[in-house]
Amino acid sequence: MARNYTIHRHTPSHASGIDYVAALNAEQYAAVSSPPGRALVIAGAGSGKTRTLTYRVSWLLDHGVDPRQILLLTFTNKAAREMTERVRDLTPHDTSALWAGTFHSIGSRILRRHAEEIGFTRSFSILDRDDQKSLLKAVIADCEIDTKQRRFPKPEVLASIYSLVENTGSTLEEIIADRYDHFYDWSEQIEKVRDGYIAKKLDTNSMDFDDLLVLTVRLFEDHPDLLDLYRQRFSHILVDEYQDTNQVQGRLIDLLAGDSNSLMCVGDDAQSIYSWRGADMSLILGFPKRYPGAVVHTIETNYRSVPEILDLSNAAIRANTGRFEKDLRSSREALGVKPALVPLPEPNTQAAFVAQRMLELRDEGIPLEEMAVLYRAHFQSLEIQMELTSRGIPFSITSGLRFFEQAHIKDVAAFLRFVVNRRDEVSFLRMVSLLPGIGPGSAAKLWNAWIKTGFAGNPEPPPKWSDLFLKFKVPKKAEKHWEQLCYTLDELTPDGQFAAPSDMIFSVLEGVYDDYLRATFDNSDSRRSDLEQLSEYAGNFTDILELLQQLSLMSSVDGEPTGDRSEPDDEKVTLSSIHQAKGLEWKAVFLIWLVDGQFPNGRILDADDQDMLEEERRLFYVALTRAKDELYLTYPMMNPKSYTGDVICKPSQFLDDFPQDLVEEWNVGNDNPWGDDIPF
Repeated sequence: MARNYTIHRHTPSHASGIDYVAALNAEQYAAVSSPPGRALVIAGAGSGKTRTLTYRVSWLLDHGVDPRQILLLTFTNKAAREMTERVRDLTPHDTSALWAGTFHSIGSRILRRHAEEIGFTRSFSILDRDDQKSLLKAVIADCEIDTKQRRFPKPEVLASIYSLVENTGSTLEEIIADRYDHFYDWSEQIEKVRDGYIAKKLDTNSMDFDDLLVLTVRLFEDHPDLLDLYRQRFSHILVDEYQDTNQVQGRLIDLLAGDSNSLMCVGDDAQSIYSWRGADMSLILGFPKRYPGAVVHTIETNYRSVPEILDLSNAAIRANTGRFEKDLRSSREALGVKPALVPLPEPNTQAAFVAQRMLELRDEGIPLEEMAVLYRAHFQSLEIQMELTSRGIPFSITSGLRFFEQAHIKDVAAFLRFVVNRRDEVSFLRMVSLLPGIGPGSAAKLWNAWIKTGFAGNPEPPPKWSDLFLKFKVPKKAEKHWEQLCYTLDELTPDGQFAAPSDMIFSVLEGVYDDYLRATFDNSDSRRSDLEQLSEYAGNFTDILELLQQLSLMSSVDGEPTGDRSEPDDEKVTLSSIHQAKGLEWKAVFLIWLVDGQFPNGRILDADDQDMLEEERRLFYVALTRAKDELYLTYPMMNPKSYTGDVICKPSQFLDDFPQDLVEEWNVGNDNPWGDDIPF
């Protein structure tokens, strides 16, 4: 019988010299110093999550764990780099053999070693989004799908559908029914394309980003010997942002952890806000049941926000039933200023209040880059962008695009620009190129046909566009869509006169663009909301020329592009959706549009889904906990609509989730001598 013999590696105890008790608070130290085993660390907002993870790695190294035995899984390359750099600064140990990276990068690293086991070679290509679109286009062509009568989903949308199938464990039929029901009649063809796409990737020795996870899991499930090899290699597994893991990532963690490896997952159930892209909150909530005997550590000391903001945040999230119990405690002294609850007459006054208060805060010593406006959806920032621009307050947007710079806004504007300026070739080409079957060559021919009519130089639009345009020859695939475009143009200029600007936008959206929107963009509902908001905004104008002039001025300020916060010395206010603000912080935060139907989202209220409503409340909690010193909760009491008249807004139900003595209500007056119609 073979004799068992173990080599004990000699590593001086606490080689780093770190005094962990002094460097960490009691909660962090309990997590960092926990013995090997299964541990879940619930790290509240601003509680030093990254510090806890990096000190945990140092602790393991100081206690004789070989760096090669440590696997650190993160969600961004930036987080992986930041953590490994911090560990390198903390400890003298050589950490070059430590594996740290995103789930996808670790999957890629494993697959590069064993690709032959699943039918690929080690030199497989990784498809980026453009590569994926190109491959899907080729597969669609091979499938010979008849798309002459109606639009087939664009490759970008198909890629999102297939990604959700891979990452949620749902069937293709379920994903289409739940999220893309407007494509339900295409289900059979969408499945055919998916089968062809999977085969094409294998034929071309290519993987997309989802494959890097899915195929790694398949590799381990089909080859237990390889799984055992990696289980022996990674005896200590650490996972960051565990609340954001999806089914595939959760399965990968479970496989590597096995029955005996040490596993520490760090996250915050109260900040789980990504179910729409596959994150499964049941993984973090079910951790103690899935790993019997697991220890749950809670880190509640917050280093970011003043007590007044944390008291409100704690109270707000308590309304959720699916959560770990915790109450954030501030390490800071109270400022004596409660968060402000500010009801305002209507959206323009809301914008005016935000802008004026920002200028006052700047005078009080808070720089603009320490202020942010947060919102549930991008279209809710329209009035804010207008007001900041008119007051000369510089701002950046986390998406990098101002409202009027977005593709769908410019698409619809192209229709309006063309009917106003019949010689606008750029707008004409953009407009007709939206139709299926019309490429650059066909678009150019249509432009030449238009010029030949002689109407391009007329001072007035033709009485009926359809009388002229229906005579033009278009590709067979575009015929029905071209006919609809012609009748839509007729609606823009009935009897040769311009319709009301808001009516023009509505006609383009309903007549032509909504069909294109749904087939082209994965977030079509959000983009439609943008266009509905644009239509409402256009209700402020009676002259289409004035509206178009405003659109041009607002698409860029003095030609200056928007950007991220990459220039810390450039003083700019940040405008951001709450999803994009996660992980960021500012001294003063303005959370706007807190009305039912806007936040929480109207579709979620209509669905009457408690799980979705609780995720909306977690999103509200994330917004609250971005603020360090001052927090302003604002909402309009009235919302003027273009078609339904003024709508009375119901304050967000989230404002009822906490005692009212935790906020200070502001009564905003108007000292304008010309009356209430002109805010401030």
